[in-house]
Amino acid sequence: LIELMGKKRFEQKLDSMFTYSPSENDELPIFSTGMIGQYAHGNEPSHHVAYLFNHIGKPEKTRQYVQQIMREMYRNSPDGVCGNEDCGQMSAWYVMSAMGFYPANPCGGEYELGMPLFPEATLHLANGKEFTVKAKRNKNIKPSLNGKRIKGTAITHKDIIEGGVLEFK
Repeated sequence: LIELMGKKRFEQKLDSMFTYSPSENDELPIFSTGMIGQYAHGNEPSHHVAYLFNHIGKPEKTRQYVQQIMREMYRNSPDGVCGNEDCGQMSAWYVMSAMGFYPANPCGGEYELGMPLFPEATLHLANGKEFTVKAKRNKNIKPSLNGKRIKGTAITHKDIIEGGVLEFK
């Protein structure tokens, strides 16, 4: 789709998804919960959309929208998850995004990078290894894996299960 539309037009369309708000009289689909513009976070098939900015060289927009979704769509209360939990997908999106990565293509073996919510989090893996995510907040994020700058906007499943440190600084 990016190839067909071009990066600039694709970015405009993605931006408009998050910024264009329907009028009060517009008829919305039944699963229109957790709305940011026309983005419906309460409907799981759109959970990957904020991460698509990574594919057009705009990771700062991925971070911006993912952070906005985490702030606005999740609360520590009985109604703190927008939409239907559907076997844990709403929570899984939050947990993974809060760690700083998400499987935008769940069968691709890659995790798109966002921005961690916490200064540090460690996964204790079944193979006995640990995968730690560290984050220092600033505008010019430069992610590295085991001390080496990451080229691109994703890490692989293999990177995680081998253990190590993913650092955003």
